[in-house]
Amino acid sequence: VQLQASGGGLVQAGGSLRLSCAASGRTFSAYVVGWFRQAPGKEREFAAAIRRSGNTYYADSKKGRFTISRDNAKNTVYLLMNSLKPEDTAVYYCAADQSVIMSSMTSSQYWNYWGQGTLVTVSS
Repeated sequence: VQLQASGGGLVQAGGSLRLSCAASGRTFSAYVVGWFRQAPGKEREFAAAIRRSGNTYYADSKKGRFTISRDNAKNTVYLLMNSLKPEDTAVYYCAADQSVIMSSMTSSQYWNYWGQGTLVTVSS
């Protein structure tokens, strides 16, 4: 599967952005899809994931501000980010995998497919 992330940009603190991850492939609905982010000088960190069933998972620090959703008919997963803070500034990557399990999904090494990333900059 090939992934294309988009929707990043410059936003003021307190604002919102919706990222999109568009995928190729007829079996996209069978994949778990996740969002990670990487700030300058920091490691890539897990933000959220969604299973084909629609079950969602969030990093504790993102709960309540981030919402992940998917539209299998459009082969697209979204990440809605509200109440953005300057510390949310990062390159956001979407990832997909057919077999990643819940206990492993926060680690980037367990995801096989990655998009190119989209930059989110939050100004104070």
